[in-house]
Amino acid sequence: MTQSIIHTGKVLRQIVIGQLQGVAETQMDIQPEGFSNTVRWNIGHMVYWLDKYASLSFGFPSDIPPQYEALFNSGTKPSDWTVTPPSKDELIGLLTAQLSRLSELTPQMLEQELQSPFAMGPFQFNTAGELFNFALMHEAIHLGVISSQLKLVK
Repeated sequence: MTQSIIHTGKVLRQIVIGQLQGVAETQMDIQPEGFSNTVRWNIGHMVYWLDKYASLSFGFPSDIPPQYEALFNSGTKPSDWTVTPPSKDELIGLLTAQLSRLSELTPQMLEQELQSPFAMGPFQFNTAGELFNFALMHEAIHLGVISSQLKLVK
């Protein structure tokens, strides 16, 4: 079963990259009515949190620039940005690098207990696999948001 989770993660990330390929740079920062963020923010948020979850779950060192926390952490939004956000190409590069890292995962890695449980609101994750599986659900939610936003900006 854990091999299926790894496979799902890789397929999901390929779908995200494929969806982003068809987005013009000019569409990345349009904030449709009813949304608090943009396609660029959602992609950066996915990059930021998969990096964070990979560090917590597997001990992977962070591979993203430090300013991503201020740009893409939960609770941030483009209207508060005071620095230039990463380009679409930079984000695609990071998405692709993270996809490559997913190939390093093994079922045994997913079975490992976290150094300390990770709590998020009422939820608690005890193993790397539990947290990684949550990361995939999180990414799928944001992919849905991006799909909705793109329907409105095209």
